[in-house]
Amino acid sequence: MSLRIFEGFRFTYRTTPIHRMDPRPKFLIALTIFTLSLIFMNIMILLLLLIGQLPLVYISKSVRRWLNSVKGGAALAALIFIMNFLTGSTLVFSLTMTLRFLVLVSAFSLFFMTTSPDDLGLVLEKAKLPYELSFTFTTAVRLVPTMALEAQTIIDAQRSRGLELDRGNLLVRVKKYIPILIPLIVSAIRRSMELAEALESRAFGAVKSRESLVILKMKPSDYAISLIAVAILIAGVYVQLSIPIPSLDTGIRMPTLWSL
Repeated sequence: MSLRIFEGFRFTYRTTPIHRMDPRPKFLIALTIFTLSLIFMNIMILLLLLIGQLPLVYISKSVRRWLNSVKGGAALAALIFIMNFLTGSTLVFSLTMTLRFLVLVSAFSLFFMTTSPDDLGLVLEKAKLPYELSFTFTTAVRLVPTMALEAQTIIDAQRSRGLELDRGNLLVRVKKYIPILIPLIVSAIRRSMELAEALESRAFGAVKSRESLVILKMKPSDYAISLIAVAILIAGVYVQLSIPIPSLDTGIRMPTLWSL
C-alpha cells in the first residue's frame, strides 16, 4: 500500500469555507457518510456518496491531496476486491465492498485535511473526554502523517542505495523491509522520548482544571449544515428501512480457486 494515503490525513491550513467551518458539523458530515456507507449495500448509492464529496474537496482546495489519498488506498481496495473474488462473492458485491472502503477513506481524509488537531482536541474536551485521552488522540493524528512521510524518505534513501523492494518472492520482499523498519522504529522511539521529556518539563497533568485559550463557537451556517447532515442521515435510514432499492447484483457468482 502506498504511503500517499496518509497525505490525505495531514492538516494544512487554507482560507476556505470548509477550513473555517466548526469541526463539529464537519465530523457530523463524516459520520453521516460513514453510517450511510455501512447501512447501504447498493453500489449506486455508494458511488453517489463518493461523488457527493467532490464539491467539498474542490471548495477546500485539496483536490491533489485527496486524489493522493484515494490512490494510496487503491492497493488495499484491490486487496479487498480480490479477497471477495476468491471467496466466491458476486462481481457487484466485490465492487461494492471495494467502493465502500474508498468512500470511508475519502470521508475521513476530507475531515482530517480540513480540521486542525487543536480544534479536534477542543471538540473532544467539550465531549467531556479526559484531557489526557484527547491529547493522546490528537498527538497520534499529528504523528501518523509525519511518520509516514519519514518512512517514505527512508524508502527513497534505501532505494537510492540499490535496495529493490519489488523483486523476489513474498519472504524475500519482507526481509528487504528490515532496513526500513529498523531506522523507522529508532526514529519513533527517539521522537517519543523527546515528546515525553517536553511534556514532563511543562508539568503535563499537574493541573486537573484547564481553561482553553480558544473557545469554539458555532455560526448559523454551522448549525444549518449540521441540520442538513442529520436530515440526510434520517432520510437515508428511512429509505433503507422502507423503500426497496433496485440492485445491480444479478446473482452471478465469480469463480473461485476451489471451483476451477
